[in-house]
Amino acid sequence: MDTEHQIPIWFFIGALLTCYGVLIVGAGVYAWLSPSHVKVVLAHLHADFWWGLLLVAVGLFYTLKFAPWRKPV
Repeated sequence: MDTEHQIPIWFFIGALLTCYGVLIVGAGVYAWLSPSHVKVVLAHLHADFWWGLLLVAVGLFYTLKFAPWRKPV
């Protein structure tokens, strides 16, 4: 009997989070290297860079955990 192989939705969510994280990290690095003349109160914390890294980490976790090439547990 031929069984159908489905790809979990969490794989696509992980890939999307990873893409968003890479874009936000890129914007954060750009903002870090070329500071603006506009005064932002907590700009020294570089929240966009750290938030982007968090999104990349969570996205990679979901992408690798629910990858379609892995055997289901």
